[in-house]
Amino acid sequence: MDKDPFITIRPSRGWRVLDLANLWEYRDLIYFLTWRDIKVRYKQTVLGAAWAVIQPFLGMVIFSIFFGRFAKISSEGMPYPIFVYSALLPWHLFSQSLNQSGNSLVENQRIITKVYFPRLAVPISAVLGGLIDFCISFVILLGLLFYYEISITPAVLFLPLFVLMAVLTALGAGLWLSALNVLYRDVRYTITFLIQIWFFLTPIVYPTSLVPEKWRLLYAANPMTGVVEGFRWAILRTGQYQWSISLVSISIVVLLLISGLFYFRRMESIFADVI
Repeated sequence: MDKDPFITIRPSRGWRVLDLANLWEYRDLIYFLTWRDIKVRYKQTVLGAAWAVIQPFLGMVIFSIFFGRFAKISSEGMPYPIFVYSALLPWHLFSQSLNQSGNSLVENQRIITKVYFPRLAVPISAVLGGLIDFCISFVILLGLLFYYEISITPAVLFLPLFVLMAVLTALGAGLWLSALNVLYRDVRYTITFLIQIWFFLTPIVYPTSLVPEKWRLLYAANPMTGVVEGFRWAILRTGQYQWSISLVSISIVVLLLISGLFYFRRMESIFADVI
């Protein structure tokens, strides 16, 4: 007896497993979606990829004037421009990735309603696109280190860990927001507001030492606290790094990512119908 030549694809039901092996089979799609997002972002722009440098650089100049020179905020013995720029780099990676991934499903609704593929590929590719801008902006940081005659220490080997934390934080939050954005379109406005609030809750223009010690572990519940402080320490070796902050932040990142993955998979079956 011949086997049924037809393959029936049914939507997942309930809190099913993540099925990451299936996602790996579509890795080429993730690659092409990532490059497509990068090309679209700078298409028909005068400065092109230079915007990846201009945004954190101008932010550094403005913050250095108002917070460094006028407000005299502590930079832990480091020149304030490089102090704030070393924090703006991972922050821009996170904020850009979160904004892109949070809106990724809605912006790709034509593909989602016509072709089957693991929907996780869409927010993942949106997050990965931010790494290109990060690498471009990192060149400016190297120039600042040379200008201020700051030598790189072995602590820089921890840098990939904090970059990975920034990416996973953006992905975890982006999975929640992208799935909610399909159901409630006003979430797209919430993303912008959330990023603005998150910025001031993160030690970018000020050091963690300004936070009272009894509140620091609670403050570390913001995963970007561990990212920014760790990134700054790995580059500048500012003070004695508190690994307890990173442990709390890593725990929150893992929780955010796992819960985001399961919620995304739970809602995946209705994306094509609702979007």
